Amino acid sequence: MHLQLVTIIVEEYDPAIDFFVNTLGFDLIEDSPSLTNDGRQKRWVVVRPPSSATGILLARADGDRQRRAIGDQLAGRVAFFLQVEDFEAAHARYLSAGVEFVTEPRTEPYGKVAVFLDISGNRWDLLGPTAAASAP
Repeated sequence: MHLQLVTIIVEEYDPAIDFFVNTLGFDLIEDSPSLTNDGRQKRWVVVRPPSSATGILLARADGDRQRRAIGDQLAGRVAFFLQVEDFEAAHARYLSAGVEFVTEPRTEPYGKVAVFLDISGNRWDLLGPTAAASAP
């Protein structure tokens, strides 16, 4: 058993795909035409970090309630945790790509961490290994 997908509500598909694929370095797994439950056109868009089993369904907001949730799906809490092998390299790459970090990097018992915002304003932890895990 594994968690296959989580959903992030986005304003529009293409800018979200661009952010996750070209800015964060995720893979575009699927971008297919689909239909809503009541028969309207939509897309089934899945992105996933390289070598990860769990993907993210990028779901365009449908209606006022979903539009209000864009960027606030967990009421301001960090919603997603992106583990990287080389924290400093990933942090520098994301900064140079214009990713907005809302905290400075810090060291915690579980590793290096800095909070950034995705294209919709959701909070993510960028996580690096603990010092013990990254020592030779």
